[in-house]
Amino acid sequence: MSRFFATGSDSESEESSSADEIAPKAPGATFKPALLLSDDEEDTKRVVRSAKDKRFEELTNLIKTIRNAMKIRDMSKCLEEFEQLCRAFTKSKNIVDKEGVPSFYIRLLADLEDYLNQLWEDKEGKKKMNKNNAKALSTLRQKIRKYNRDYETEIAAYKENPQESADEEEEKEAADSGDSSGSDSDEPEERLTAQSFLKKKPEGIPDASKFLKGAKGSGDESSSSDEDEDDDEDWGSDSVGSGSESSDDGEGKSSSLASVFLKKTQESEKSEKKIGKKKKTKKKERIEEEPEEGEGEEVEGGWEKVKGGVPLVKEKPKMFAKGTEINIAVVVKKLNEILQARGKKGTDRAAQIELLHALAGIAAENNLGQGILVKIKFNIIASLYDYNPNLAAFMKPDMWKKCLECIDELLDILFDNNNIFIGENIAEDSENLGISDQPFRVRGCILTLVERMDEEFTKIMQNTDPHSQEYVDNLKDEGRVCGIIDRLLAYLENKGSTEEICRVYLRRIMHTYYKFDYKAHRRSLGLQGETKSEQDQEESEGEDSAVIMDRLCKFIYAKDRTDRIRTCAILCHIYHHALHSRWYQARDLMLMSHLQDNIQHADPPVQILYNRTMVQLGICAFRQGMIKDAHNALLDIQSSGRAKELLGQGLLMRNMQERNAEQEKIEKRRQVPFHMHINLELLECVYLVSAMLLEIPYMAAHEFDARRRMISKQFHHQLRVGERQPLLGPPESMREHVVAASKAMKMGDWRTCHSFIINEKMNSKVWDLFPETQRVREMLVRKIQEESLRTYLFTYSSVYDSISMETLSDMFELEISTVHSIISKMIINEELMASLDQPTQTVVMHRTEPTSLQNMALQLAEKLGSLVENNERVFDLKQGVYGGYFNRDQKGGYQQKQGYQRDQKGSYQQKQGGYQRGGYRNQNQSNY
Repeated sequence: MSRFFATGSDSESEESSSADEIAPKAPGATFKPALLLSDDEEDTKRVVRSAKDKRFEELTNLIKTIRNAMKIRDMSKCLEEFEQLCRAFTKSKNIVDKEGVPSFYIRLLADLEDYLNQLWEDKEGKKKMNKNNAKALSTLRQKIRKYNRDYETEIAAYKENPQESADEEEEKEAADSGDSSGSDSDEPEERLTAQSFLKKKPEGIPDASKFLKGAKGSGDESSSSDEDEDDDEDWGSDSVGSGSESSDDGEGKSSSLASVFLKKTQESEKSEKKIGKKKKTKKKERIEEEPEEGEGEEVEGGWEKVKGGVPLVKEKPKMFAKGTEINIAVVVKKLNEILQARGKKGTDRAAQIELLHALAGIAAENNLGQGILVKIKFNIIASLYDYNPNLAAFMKPDMWKKCLECIDELLDILFDNNNIFIGENIAEDSENLGISDQPFRVRGCILTLVERMDEEFTKIMQNTDPHSQEYVDNLKDEGRVCGIIDRLLAYLENKGSTEEICRVYLRRIMHTYYKFDYKAHRRSLGLQGETKSEQDQEESEGEDSAVIMDRLCKFIYAKDRTDRIRTCAILCHIYHHALHSRWYQARDLMLMSHLQDNIQHADPPVQILYNRTMVQLGICAFRQGMIKDAHNALLDIQSSGRAKELLGQGLLMRNMQERNAEQEKIEKRRQVPFHMHINLELLECVYLVSAMLLEIPYMAAHEFDARRRMISKQFHHQLRVGERQPLLGPPESMREHVVAASKAMKMGDWRTCHSFIINEKMNSKVWDLFPETQRVREMLVRKIQEESLRTYLFTYSSVYDSISMETLSDMFELEISTVHSIISKMIINEELMASLDQPTQTVVMHRTEPTSLQNMALQLAEKLGSLVENNERVFDLKQGVYGGYFNRDQKGGYQQKQGYQRDQKGSYQQKQGGYQRGGYRNQNQSNY
C-alpha cells in the first residue's frame, strides 16, 4: 500500500517504494519496452501478415498436431485433424493456385500414407488398438488413399528425392519471407518479430543506436565461428548487467529497456541459428551414413531401401509362419480367413485372387490331395466372378482368360479323379478333404459356375462394339465356352442328377439353335468340294446339329419338371427347324406346343425367344412359298413398329415417363448379342413382299367395295407414302422398290414388278442373305407371275367377253395347265364370274358384275345408311337412352312394324348383290 501514499512519506519511504516497484518489473520487462519504444501504428504493422502467411501458418499448426498424434498412435485425433487440414487447404486454394502446393503439405501426405500402411500391416498392433482407433485407422486409410490420387505426381517426386525436398524446406525456413512451412517450433514467428524490431528501432530511438550496432556486429561475428558465439554470449551478459545497473541508478528507463529487448533479440537469433545448424549437421550425418550402409549406393538407393517396407504386398503370399506344418486344417483355416474379407468394403479383390492362387500352389506343393485343391479352385472362380460387384459390368479380358483356365483346370481334376463328389447339398461339416480311403466330398456346384461363365460371355459380347475387331476376337472364345459346356455335359451325364442334365442340355442348345449348319447343308446337296482330308475331318467331327438338337430337346421334353426349360427347348427346336427350311416339322411343333396361348405370362427373355422363333418361322414359310403363313407369322411383330425392341436387338427412343433409367438398364441386359441378330431389313422386306402378293389381288377384286378390309396396315401406309411424293424418281431403298413393284403388279405388268423386286440392289440387300438364294428367287418370280395373272383378271374381266388361256399363258409366261388351275380356283371360290370352254381353251365371262355406275350407287346407299345410323346414336346419347329407336315409345309399335317391313322389303336385292361379296369376305377371313 506504500505506493499509494508515496507523496506524503520521507525519502527513505520513497527509496523503499521505488525498490518495491522496480523489483517485480524485471521479469516482465520484455512486454513494456514494446509499448514504450513504438506507437500503436507501428505495433499494428508488425502484427499484420499476408494472407499466404496466415493460411500457411494455419496449415503448419494442424500438421504439427497430426504429427504429435502420429507419435502417440492416436488415430481418432489424426482423423479429426486431417479433416480440418483438408478444409483449411480448401480455403487456401486461391493462394495455392498462385504459389503452388507447399512442399511441407506434400511431405505430410506422403509420410501419413506410409505411416498408415505400416500400421495396417502390423496385425498385432491392430489387435491391441481400441475400437475407436481401429475404426479411425481404416477410415483415415481410405480417405488418405482417395485424397492422394490428386497429388500422385507431387508425392512421387518427393519420394524419388526426399532429401532435396527436405533441404528446400530448410532453405525456406531460413529465408526472411516469413514462411512457417515445416518447422516443429514457433521460432519463425519470433524471428519475424525480431527482424521487424531491428529495422524499426534505429529510427524511433537514437539513444539505443550503439546497442543496435553491437547487436549487428555480434550477428556478423556469430556467423564466423563457434568461439565468437561464446564471446558474444559473454558480451551480451555484460550488456544486460550494464542495462540493469543503469536502471537501478534511474538514469533512463527507455535506454535500459531497449537494451533488455536487444539482448532478447540477440539470444533468439543465436538460438535459432544453433538449431538450424544442428538440423543440418544431423541431416549431413544421415546422408553420409546411407551410402555407407548401401556400400557405395546413391541417395536414391538409400531411399529405396527405406521404402523397402512398402513391398509387403509382394510378401503377402507367404501366408504361413516359418516352420509351420502345412496340413489340411491349416490350409482350410487360412482359406476361411481369406474368404471372410470377401465382400467387405475396402477389400482388394485382385490381391484376394492372388492369395487364393498362392494357397492353391502351397496345397499342391505339399501334396494335400485333390479335395482341398478342388475347394480352393471353386473359391478362386467365385472370386473372379465377384471382381466386378456391379451386375451390369462385364469381366475384363485378363480376368475372363483366368476364369476359363480355372474352369478347365477344375474339370481336368474332376475327370482325372473319379473319387471326388461335389454338390450343393453337401454340408461344410460333412466335407471330406483329406486323403483317406473314403472318397473326397466337396461342397460346390460346377454347373452354377459354368452357367455364370456363360452369362459373363454374353455380357462381354453385349458390351463390345459389334463392328470392331475386338468383337471378332471375343467371339472366338465361344469355341472354348462350348468346349467347356460339352465337357461338363459328359461329366454330368455320369454323375449329375436329371435336373442338372436338363440345365446343361439347355445351355448347349442355346449355343446351337441359331447357327446354320453349312456342313449338313452341303452334305444334303451332295456337294463334294472339300478335299479328302477335310472330308475325313468332317466325318470325325460327329453328328449334324439337327441330330444333336433332336437328342437334347427330346431328353428335356421327357425329363424336365420345370416349364421354363421345356419352353425354351421347344422354341429353340422350332427355330432350328425353321432355320434349316424344315417348315412342316417347325409348324407342327409350334401348333402342338400351344405356346401362343400363354406366352404372355412368361418372363421377358422367353418372350424375346418366342418372337425370334415366330420371325424365323415366317421367313422359313416365305422361302417355301407359303406366302399366307409367312404373312400371318410376321404380322404381329411388324405391325407393332417395334420389331427391333421385341426381338431384343436394341432399344427405341422413349420418354422418361414410359421407361426410367433403371428399367433401361434392365432391358439392356436382355439384349441379344450381335452375332445372333436377325436382319431387320430382310425381315421387313419379306413381310412387305408377302403383303404385296396378298393385298394387290385383293384390292383389285374389291375395288368398289366400301367395306373391304386391309390385310396389312403397314403395307398400305407405305403405299400412301409413295403416293404423296410429288416427284417420283427411281426407287432407292428397299421400301421404295416394293412400292414401285406393287404399282406395276396392280396394272398386271409382271415384268416390271419382277425387275423392281429382283435386281442387283435388292439381291445384295436381301435375297443373297438366304442360304438357297437361287431357289428363293425362282419361287418369287413364280409367285409374281401367278398373282399378276389374278390381278389382271380381276381388273380387266369387265372388258373381255372371253379370253384365250393360251394368250394368258404367253402374256405371263406360265404353262397352260398352271393358268387353267388358277382360273378354275377363282371360279370355284366365286371370285371370278366366268366359265371355262374346254374345247376352245377359253374363259367366257358372265355379265353379272355391276357396272361402275351401279357400284357407285351401291356405295352411296351404304354410306347414307351408316349416316342415318350414326345420327340415331348421337340423338340417343343426348337423350340419355341407348338404342332409343326401339325403346323410345311404348305406343310406337306400328312404326316399329313399319320399319321392320321396310327392312324385309329390300332383303332380296341385298342377297343378290351384297351377300356374295360378304361370303367371299368371310371366306377370305378364315383363309387369311
